[in-house]
Amino acid sequence: MKLSISQIKYVKSLHARKSRQKYHNFVVEGEKMCGEVLRQGDLEIELIATTQEWADANRSLLKVHERRLHIVSTKELKRVSLLATPNQVLLVACQPEHQFPGHIRDLTLYLDGLQDPGNLGTILRVADWFGIEWVFYSPDTVEVFNPKVVQASMGAFLRVKCMAAEFGDLKEAFPGIPIYGAVLDGDNVFKMFLPPAAILVIGNESRGISPMLQQQLTHRAAIPRHAIGGAESLNAAVAAGILCATFRNYRVSGL
Repeated sequence: MKLSISQIKYVKSLHARKSRQKYHNFVVEGEKMCGEVLRQGDLEIELIATTQEWADANRSLLKVHERRLHIVSTKELKRVSLLATPNQVLLVACQPEHQFPGHIRDLTLYLDGLQDPGNLGTILRVADWFGIEWVFYSPDTVEVFNPKVVQASMGAFLRVKCMAAEFGDLKEAFPGIPIYGAVLDGDNVFKMFLPPAAILVIGNESRGISPMLQQQLTHRAAIPRHAIGGAESLNAAVAAGILCATFRNYRVSGL
């Protein structure tokens, strides 16, 4: 069954945040990403558009989704794709719904106003790598199911629980939790006490953590620049990676 004109319009509409919020669905593209979604089996699949070649090679993955399967040409796939070079498969999945956790017993991230989809996707990969279960983000952060975030996360969005939340609600839900913020003028993170459970705040790429949220921090953590280093600052995702590694290494080594 081919894609109808209305289905093509619908899939293309999901490239916009407004439509993703309206329908509570999102687009996943590419052989690796779609294969991972289908193998995991946790997401409800609404539609799969694939070339005959990919469908023939992945019959076992597609068997339970035959009613949602649409065989298309590469040209037709390009009409609904955001990739510069469309791959062989694209699917529409329902956004997962997570319940607010009852407690925080591990390192948790809060992203304050991040705007770059590549940064958010990379931070999700960092969280996935270091076994961080939860990533919360402010309502003005680029949303997790933006196609560019999904692509940059390389499947991490499937394993890391993500939720938009006001920081005040987070603080109210978890009173007494240490709150570390990544700032340029903070204390050397390599010499700080790092508890097993904490919220680590990563700020906007250019403005950093908002002034209002900075007032909520219990600890201001900085990554010290080398004496001959000339860079003004670190990329948000790079900083998140270094800080997460430091938290994890602290716990493992028992420093």
